[in-house]
Amino acid sequence: MTTPLPEGATTPSRARNPRFAKALDAKTQAFTASVGFDWRLLPYDVAGSIAHARMLARQGIIPTEAAERIIRGLETILEEYRAGQLLPRLEWEDVHMNVEGRLHELIGPEAGMLHTARSRNDQVVLDMHLYMKDRGQVLAGHLADLIRALLDRAEADFGIIVPGYTHLQAAQPVLLSHHWLAYVAMLERDWGRLHDWFKRVDYSPLGAGALSGTPYPTDPAWTAKTLGFQGVYANSLDAVSDRDFLIEFLAWAALVMVHLSRLGEELVLWSSHEFGYLRMDDAYSTGSSMMPQKKNPDVAELVRGKSGRVFGHLMGLLTVMKGLPLAYHSDMQEDKEAVFDVVDTLEAVLPVTAGMLRTLVVDRARLAARVGRDYSAATDLADLLVARGVPFREAHHRVGQLVAQLEREGRGWREIRDEELKQWLSPLTRQDLDRLAPEAVVGARRQPLGTAPDQVRAALETARRRWANETPTAR
Repeated sequence: MTTPLPEGATTPSRARNPRFAKALDAKTQAFTASVGFDWRLLPYDVAGSIAHARMLARQGIIPTEAAERIIRGLETILEEYRAGQLLPRLEWEDVHMNVEGRLHELIGPEAGMLHTARSRNDQVVLDMHLYMKDRGQVLAGHLADLIRALLDRAEADFGIIVPGYTHLQAAQPVLLSHHWLAYVAMLERDWGRLHDWFKRVDYSPLGAGALSGTPYPTDPAWTAKTLGFQGVYANSLDAVSDRDFLIEFLAWAALVMVHLSRLGEELVLWSSHEFGYLRMDDAYSTGSSMMPQKKNPDVAELVRGKSGRVFGHLMGLLTVMKGLPLAYHSDMQEDKEAVFDVVDTLEAVLPVTAGMLRTLVVDRARLAARVGRDYSAATDLADLLVARGVPFREAHHRVGQLVAQLEREGRGWREIRDEELKQWLSPLTRQDLDRLAPEAVVGARRQPLGTAPDQVRAALETARRRWANETPTAR
């Protein structure tokens, strides 16, 4: 939230604007100021301003000597910022006016030349484009590392069989590695979406001015290239009012958090006493202030819980933008806190999830005792009947009745009586029941997308090669 302005403070834009006869109300100043949250944009604001100053001099719009002094002043501001010597001044309302105000202190009135042929409308959205390109690369690196952590997990747990669930009821056994690779597939789609998003964030709005361009002979294409953009917006109105690239980022982040929340939920369930499939490392667990026996999966719970704030920011910005006519409105200031919070959330969630995955311990003995006692081979039993000429619907009905009886009496496939074999499973023999072992059921799924060990091994090796060569950037 914005920090209140000092009593009686005025912003430089208001103090120097002859359009107004009196100062802005102090509470209104506090309400409208954004420097409390947009301070992180200063390096990007300086980068954009340096490129703009060079363009102005190159085009003969301002003297080269003045541009050089402006650039040296901007570089000093950046040095002060990085050294922690420069603090935001609340009376200067936002990061842009803080840079301009400090520049004026350093070099005098020539600082005013910097804003020639530029509006804060195209300036602020330029800063956000630069910021998002930078943080997008960081997030791409974290996402790549999380994918590799899942691949490490699939390698370490190869051969372990777990119950596969539908409706949270044991359905069919699968390799645990196959389960981890399902999350790899989800996150690889997220990687692809991020890669695609970079194509649309990589345009410069500088040159749009307030909304209609500028009468100065600027060179927006040169400035865009200098700043590392692939191009310039085609329309000045769109350039200053576009927040699609931020909404798309939030939508991407929301889908990432859907996937991580599902993973977090499974880790919470599987680490419970009732499941007991795995144990969280102490470094990713917490205790209870009251119950000494507790070891809580708080990290997984927080990964799951933080999805809500990301979803909320997406809906918030969609709501802000939905009714705005062209072009710029102060409503758009609401984009920053939403985006910054989501960036911070993902930069925390992605690495901690990777660490949690790499350190958890799977209870192989418990899973071995668990799998095979849940009738999850029932479909395979029905398929055996079909292979002997029984119509599938009849086979499904017979096996369903048999399972109901076995479940009532707490018996498994091995405890099927001879009369039950004859009544429900004819023409099968007792030797056919050996094919209901979890290893046999898993091994029968030999399609390229299936859970048979040879298919899972091939999928794992393919993914390993892909991510061994993939650089941790999305460009």
